[in-house]
Amino acid sequence: MTTQPALDRFDLRPSSAVNNPAASAVRVASIDIFRGLTVLVMIFVNDLSSVHGLPWWTYHADADQDVMTYVDMVFPFFLFIVGMSMPLAVTQRLKRNASMASLWLHVLSRSAGLVVLGLILANAEKADPVRMGLNANVWALLGLAGAVLFWVAPSPEQRQSATFRWLRVAGLALLVFTFALFRRTPGPHPGVWIDGSYPEILGLIGYTYLAVSILYIPSRRWVWAPLAWMVALSTLCAVFAAQHVRLHVPLYFWPFNSGAMASITMAGVVTSAIFFGAHRWQSLAERMRLAFAFAAAMLIAAWLLTPLGISKIRATPTWCLYSSAAAVLSFALLYWVCDVKKKTVWAQLVRPAGANTLLTYLLPDFYFFLSALAGFTFIDQHFSAGALGVARSVVFTLLMLICSALLTRARIRLQL
Repeated sequence: MTTQPALDRFDLRPSSAVNNPAASAVRVASIDIFRGLTVLVMIFVNDLSSVHGLPWWTYHADADQDVMTYVDMVFPFFLFIVGMSMPLAVTQRLKRNASMASLWLHVLSRSAGLVVLGLILANAEKADPVRMGLNANVWALLGLAGAVLFWVAPSPEQRQSATFRWLRVAGLALLVFTFALFRRTPGPHPGVWIDGSYPEILGLIGYTYLAVSILYIPSRRWVWAPLAWMVALSTLCAVFAAQHVRLHVPLYFWPFNSGAMASITMAGVVTSAIFFGAHRWQSLAERMRLAFAFAAAMLIAAWLLTPLGISKIRATPTWCLYSSAAAVLSFALLYWVCDVKKKTVWAQLVRPAGANTLLTYLLPDFYFFLSALAGFTFIDQHFSAGALGVARSVVFTLLMLICSALLTRARIRLQL
């Protein structure tokens, strides 16, 4: 008897269509819109961070504060949506190619790609133009241009094109060149080459994606496994927060770190199982009750762990659990509005950003490097405080989303 890979644990169709064999798999609108809204808030708060004279809750909380703001939940929402998408992506990939070796190669290459992009962004401000013989902004732009050429998603007709293959080769060569050229001014970390101590948000997501894949993929056949892993990772995070364990190991050796980031991503995997998993709770009401119960359990656990602190900077378990609970409740609302009620018109501006997330994420960096290279400082000088600064951030965010929509419409997408 031949055994099939565990492909039927997850389905891309809304719950109303799960039991309908004739229904075709489609993109889940709520996931794209959730991702797009997260990108919107990320662009806004990142730009707002340079605006002065605003209330404390518009910035990240300091490391010595036991508090979290809405800004502190943006990164967890990114981690959560990585987990939401993982089971669906694994299912679709195994349907196309049942080879586990191919799946793991994809996981490793995707993780490496995110780390590479993160290292470019994290090291740009450390670049020494004298040692490199090249302006730091030019170096960063060359690296990002190489990434776009290498990871641009081809259309079906471009896939077999010799021109497209040569563009990918050129992109890879440009990436290798920028990394080989890089030199930084010696600082607290030894060496003068790439500093990998902090791989920026993209790199952290890359390592977390790898860590959660290591746990999820081998155990994906067991419906309760993601919840068990999430509890284990949250426990590990609590142990670290209580300082019972001190571990200073590079992420490329131990991508789990303290378990904080991986626990949030695994919470996304659990939520994906609730809404799209092939289990006995198939009705909308049952799935919603499961989601609310999961969120409530995390809220209670977060409250119980409050003595360990509430801090994004310290990556405490309470921060992880509160953020994960908020993400579950937010997604449940979006699922009901977008997939059940089919009301998605209101999200037309953010949906392209959700479907083309990586390119949208990089658009502000392209702008900042280009404006720094050109010496363009008028906006920063005249719109850097109070209401004018907020207006600047709103306009900038809208412009980035419009650019993302135009690029997506032109079929320019990045795909690792």
